[in-house]
Amino acid sequence: MNFLREIDAPINTETIDRVQLEKKSGKNIYETICILEKISKKINNKIKEDLYTKLEEFNILNKNNLEEIFENKEQIELSRFYEKLPKSTSISIQYLLDGKIKI
Repeated sequence: MNFLREIDAPINTETIDRVQLEKKSGKNIYETICILEKISKKINNKIKEDLYTKLEEFNILNKNNLEEIFENKEQIELSRFYEKLPKSTSISIQYLLDGKIKI
């Protein structure tokens, strides 16, 4: 989860210069996109696993109290945090531009 707090990836869609991506990766744009796709899938899976483990904690708590279901403020804050995260593709591109990954 720490990797999500450290990244400054844009939340909205932004245009990125293809030449800049090619220079950072040292490969042509098609190879770069394929590699970034694989990295973004790994990031997305890691985010999903993290979310599911945190949501499972709430399910365990709610199983004990089935009679009364109420709004859990912590669960709402958690879902808002994940909704505000940038897309995994934006994170992988930002990692490449920041030099955190080498292709």
